[in-house]
Amino acid sequence: MMKASRLSRFIENRNYDDRLARELIHGTGWMIFLPSVNPSSFCIGFSDGKERWILLKSREQCLLKSVLLALSTLLFFSCSTPETNQQDNQATKPNILLIIADDMGYADLGCFGGKANTPNLDELAQNGIKFTNFYAAAPNCSPSRAGLMTGISPSILGMYNYRPPKHPMHLLDKEVTIAEMLHEQGYQTGHFGKWHLGALADEEFDHPQPIDQGFSYSLGTENNAQPSHLNPVNFIRNGVKIREQKGYSCQLVANEAISWLDTIYREDNPFFMYVAFHEPHAKVASPPELVAKYPEFPPKDAEYLANIENLDLAVGKLLTRLKANNQFDNTLIIFSSDNGSYRQASNGALKAKKSFVYEGGIRVPGIINWTNKLQSGQTIEEAAGFVDIFPTLAEIVNAKVESKERLDGTSIWPLLKGEDFKREKPLYWFFYRTTPEMALRTDNKVVLGFSDDTLTLSHQFVSPDMDYIRNMRFTRYELYDLEEDISQQKNIFQSDNEAQNFQKSIEQQLNQIQERGHYWKKLPPDKPAKQKKQKKDWVRLK
Repeated sequence: MMKASRLSRFIENRNYDDRLARELIHGTGWMIFLPSVNPSSFCIGFSDGKERWILLKSREQCLLKSVLLALSTLLFFSCSTPETNQQDNQATKPNILLIIADDMGYADLGCFGGKANTPNLDELAQNGIKFTNFYAAAPNCSPSRAGLMTGISPSILGMYNYRPPKHPMHLLDKEVTIAEMLHEQGYQTGHFGKWHLGALADEEFDHPQPIDQGFSYSLGTENNAQPSHLNPVNFIRNGVKIREQKGYSCQLVANEAISWLDTIYREDNPFFMYVAFHEPHAKVASPPELVAKYPEFPPKDAEYLANIENLDLAVGKLLTRLKANNQFDNTLIIFSSDNGSYRQASNGALKAKKSFVYEGGIRVPGIINWTNKLQSGQTIEEAAGFVDIFPTLAEIVNAKVESKERLDGTSIWPLLKGEDFKREKPLYWFFYRTTPEMALRTDNKVVLGFSDDTLTLSHQFVSPDMDYIRNMRFTRYELYDLEEDISQQKNIFQSDNEAQNFQKSIEQQLNQIQERGHYWKKLPPDKPAKQKKQKKDWVRLK
């Protein structure tokens, strides 16, 4: 699927007291909005051919007869739009709700053996499909989200590390996202929560915004909720920075998604909602009444478990809204986390934690639920993950995917239906800043490659790192049978008959990254020695 011209449904809500606008008419190239609280003020926009909306009226008070004139004109054009001829086709497609937690560990949810109270997600898993071998696309934030959105390994996309503020690395506009693919299939698209794929509302960096990558509506943050989950001050709605928001981030994000459903979403077409919660990423803040439910734990642990529960309550609020409007049964719901937890306890028996390509950094909870189509109560042990979501959704909605050979994921739609499934490419993970630097899984075995260098690296992605990635080599390997050794305690590389084949596979994949991975030419300069560490010192295994 190539990057195609699209009509981005976008509105700058600057003069509406940061409230959601109410869409009245949508045509091929025109849109008119009336604010919920002051119908005498409205704005009209049209596509400029560059995938953005030009606002023709945004701050002027207009007479009612002007509104009626605009409405009659727009009705004339909208009656001939191809969208009206697609309704029968759209009715057969599911709504899609993609929910991502931030830094949630494999063993945080109750249904995965966790200690937090998570009845809503537990029920979603019980009545849907629970994946016990589900994987993020990378062991930290930005790369994993890039792989999720595109179905392509983040190391090929050039997302080699997390993206700090004021950094040039971003998801390139040429890459086709889930939202763009679904938008072309008639889906109404909304992004709610953490973005972390580039700079947001920053004039210094001309990075693609959510609106440029398929989302008709967006409320979220460039990175984490600041200063914490409580009363965040850094939310941006449709390119406009808004004031401090009172409340906890997950509840604010859920409320915004519900408001979008209630005020902007049109039920003639299906929706795709990407809900990316900030919880439980540090700095953690949780409602005191939830913290009080965990008196047997140390205060820091109680705050964390309450944070997981608060996220679950936000998910429950979304699901309740769907059920109340008879939308739940035909909504494909996917829940997971962008990487493993920074808390070893949250990763259960898995080795290591966030930032490692050992299982604790990349294996995450996976839940899929679609009442109308999928058998409930399933547990799937087959390995699957973030990079599989794009091709899976493309198959479900019958979208044509051009340059399919670039995809690293495989559609798991047959797997979800209980049919034979064959993975086209092995799952793999690359992160140059910790060691081992790479993991590749085939069936139940995973091989890991170590460079064993003693270089010192900075926390963020800087200029020398690019050439290091292009030239690094593995000097030793580990191999584990995850079916027998989930904690990766017994290295079988020396004894396994297939060890040399695994070594060849991971070396070939590293070569692919070095040959095809995007090369960033203008990166920040190297950091002073005092700001650098050896890989083993950035994140401890325990």
